[in-house]
Amino acid sequence: MAYWLMKSEPDEVSIDDVLAAPDRTLAWFGVRNYQARNFLRDAMREGDLVLFYHSSCAEPGIAGIVEVCSNAYPDATQFDPASPYYDPKATREQPRWISVDVRAVRKTALLSLKELRTIPALAGMRLLAKGSRLSVMPVEPHEWHAIDTLLGRA
Repeated sequence: MAYWLMKSEPDEVSIDDVLAAPDRTLAWFGVRNYQARNFLRDAMREGDLVLFYHSSCAEPGIAGIVEVCSNAYPDATQFDPASPYYDPKATREQPRWISVDVRAVRKTALLSLKELRTIPALAGMRLLAKGSRLSVMPVEPHEWHAIDTLLGRA
């Protein structure tokens, strides 16, 4: 099993949206960065656990835990001209962008970015690196366990 962090703007998709979805499952769509896409396509597997991170909001932070519950497949939004994620260069024969389905495990008390920065065990975490903007990134096992321990106290 691998560990991940996936960012979403809560006004687009929040942890509450995943919890309210049928079977508590949603497609993770709209990733338009090649490195993040490659993580989805090449490294992410069913059963992997994910820190659900609310970004671009008043208080960014980890808001829950989800699990990957599908293999990678073409992101349908790339083919839809009405979608803000439409990509005219993508074809069904050669899709450029990938989705996976995620299922809610649990909502947590918000673990803010400010608080994450104070945890010594997370000093090397990709999320906390200067200029880090990836929406999908791996989380090291020791980072996951440090965060899981904090979330367990919430």
